[in-house]
Amino acid sequence: MRGKPVTKRRISPDPKFRRLDIAKLINKIMERGKKTTAQKIVYGAFDYISEKTKQDPVDVYDAAMRNVAPNLEVKGKRIGGANYQVPIVVMGDRKATLAHRWIIEGASSRKGTSMINKLAEELMAAAKGEGVAMKKREDVQKMAEANKAFAHFA
Repeated sequence: MRGKPVTKRRISPDPKFRRLDIAKLINKIMERGKKTTAQKIVYGAFDYISEKTKQDPVDVYDAAMRNVAPNLEVKGKRIGGANYQVPIVVMGDRKATLAHRWIIEGASSRKGTSMINKLAEELMAAAKGEGVAMKKREDVQKMAEANKAFAHFA
């Protein structure tokens, strides 16, 4: 590894729910430094969820994160001139990062309505075990299962 290891930055919790994971979701949605716009999208999606489902939106968000967060992923490793897809266990923050990424990609791939509604619909679908983010998780898990024979290279 070259250079110094990067120090982990501390982020402050989001202003409404006082949670770090929601603050990370807001930061992931943010484009060109427009944090207030990203906050409006996330909080608007949470309002939409509570309106539609009559449930606490944070509970729906937690269920979606539990369902979408992967346990295994594959990592390319070059051994003896051949590239192998080696399954590895996903640890710590990487689970939440991948889940956020897949939920946002799934929401932005939906057509038609505003990002607030798209994000809310994707979170509700993920909480039920459906949607684009869940499909992505299942694909990653299947890839890891298919390459289980190369696990000894990890």
